[in-house]
Amino acid sequence: MTASTLPPAPAPASRAATPPAAPAARPVRLLLDGDDDHAVHRAAYQWADPAQGRITVDPTPHTTSPAYLALDVLRAMGRDGFSRPEAERMSTDPAWRAVTCWTLACGGLDEVIVLRAHRLTTERLRRLAAWRADTGIRLTLLAHTPEQTDLQRLLERLTAAELVDVATVRGTAAVLEAIGPAATRRRTGPPPHDHAHQLPTLPRSGVAAFRADCWRRQNATDFAHSDGQYRAGYAAAHTWLTRTLPLQPTPPEVTDDADHPAEPTPFTLQETEAVRLFLARLTVSSPSAQHTVARVRGAQAAFLSRSLLLNVPDDLASRAGPGITTVPLTPRTVHTITVRLPNPLRAAAIAALLFTGTDTSLLSMTQIASVDKDHATVAIDRDSRINIGEEPGPRHLYAVPP
Repeated sequence: MTASTLPPAPAPASRAATPPAAPAARPVRLLLDGDDDHAVHRAAYQWADPAQGRITVDPTPHTTSPAYLALDVLRAMGRDGFSRPEAERMSTDPAWRAVTCWTLACGGLDEVIVLRAHRLTTERLRRLAAWRADTGIRLTLLAHTPEQTDLQRLLERLTAAELVDVATVRGTAAVLEAIGPAATRRRTGPPPHDHAHQLPTLPRSGVAAFRADCWRRQNATDFAHSDGQYRAGYAAAHTWLTRTLPLQPTPPEVTDDADHPAEPTPFTLQETEAVRLFLARLTVSSPSAQHTVARVRGAQAAFLSRSLLLNVPDDLASRAGPGITTVPLTPRTVHTITVRLPNPLRAAAIAALLFTGTDTSLLSMTQIASVDKDHATVAIDRDSRINIGEEPGPRHLYAVPP
């Protein structure tokens, strides 16, 4: 009887499969834009296309925290809205874990350009190096180093961050070639046209004679346009007074001198701020200073119909303020800002400078709390900042364009 053939011994159990390692990181590209050419930054913005795995990170100005840089990366990825608005800002480690998780989860992010790399601290560069090692992204740093000493300091920080496999590209033409063409799916299109009838030079008359002087000095077409702005200001002020100032302020004292000029109506601090905000909203969209003058004169006439004297200088067009020294945020202006400056933080800063017309130093000190909850008003306490120690006066209120 032959012995049965035994089956072969089973092979030893294989060890548990290990997760695939991240792809080998490619060399870091260091693009040196010595001239700080705007065309280079514009090319980097236009190159980005998150849907195709390419993003351009623009670090928030005046920040050195690694956590802020992580939020800038998430914003460039389009992943900054996953947390609740009322949630606390993430600290450094959770923020960078979110960056790594989103990069691996999406699976399509392949190339990253970081602008203004010459301002990155060593700790920020370390975080970028760890992100690159964990995900295998192709990291490109765009730096502005006009002097050799600037480049040397940047190279020292790169070495300290263990970013030693660096390929350097110099010169504007070479940098533009290294960035590559713009994303094919990016749609910019021509800027829209602004449609506003140009008003003629308006008379420097007070509210009592303004409309009559316009009628005498202008032809029928020009007067129709000027009077349209005047009537719009009158109607807006009449509606605003009915809704906002139901209580009449204390009337000014009446003197026996007939030649004594009328005194402006004394408003309280709250009423003064309310009037300033109304005038800002009335003029924030004015296409020109002449449109502002016509609207304000109409508003003055509406105030007079309620026995209120709104004191406005006769040479209003040569003064400063909303609608005079500000730039209206027309569709063409908004198109120009968003196309040439896609970073939302920088675009918001430029827009605020345009519609407030205030000094950059005052605007830079304005806190987030100065913007109301509806994002429709910006309050700047410029008097107390200029005259430190004085009693707080009415704030300067600016209307955010719709």
